[in-house]
Amino acid sequence: MKAGTLSNRIKSLGIMGGTFDPIHYGHLVTAEAARCGFNLDQVVFVPSGRPPHKKEKSITLAEHRYHMAKLAIETNPYFRISRIELDRPGYSYAVDTVSDFLDKYGEETDLYFITGADAILEIITWKNVEKLLKHCKFIAATRPGFHLHDVNHFPKEFMEKIIFMEVPALAISSTDIRQRVAARRPIKYLLPESVEAYIYEHHLYQVD
Repeated sequence: MKAGTLSNRIKSLGIMGGTFDPIHYGHLVTAEAARCGFNLDQVVFVPSGRPPHKKEKSITLAEHRYHMAKLAIETNPYFRISRIELDRPGYSYAVDTVSDFLDKYGEETDLYFITGADAILEIITWKNVEKLLKHCKFIAATRPGFHLHDVNHFPKEFMEKIIFMEVPALAISSTDIRQRVAARRPIKYLLPESVEAYIYEHHLYQVD
């Protein structure tokens, strides 16, 4: 992580978790909207190492996903990237990541875990979710048309720690980008040009 001496001045920190396979403008718009909307000093992108919820799915090698994310955020001085989940053995659990950030920045720093509303719908199944919600709040990015009744079954104490934020750019999806590349369809303007170039240079998502 490149926070360095800045860690002493971080009062509020956003943790942007995801597989980023690949990272796209929806992720970037979400991170910037959260930063501005919640007065976050920084947003740290944390590519998943081995996401437990995608055990049955094939995901791109971690180093490719890391480098694409690094390229995507390089022009925003408030964005950082961390290898914390890539270098940790075993499956990547949000509770372990948040605990590591808490150890680094201290109890005085407010932590916000930024993720999509689809992931929030599964939060009850996450490892040690009570401990996780004790140490951070969640910013759940929703697509237009998302209905809050989908989370009406959540306990009250969960809902008190989850803040919903509508992000129109979430209509862009990593799945669609991968499918477009495989079908030789354009992906321009869905993600940064540097990421697009990386995908083609390394022949990612292409079908032989």
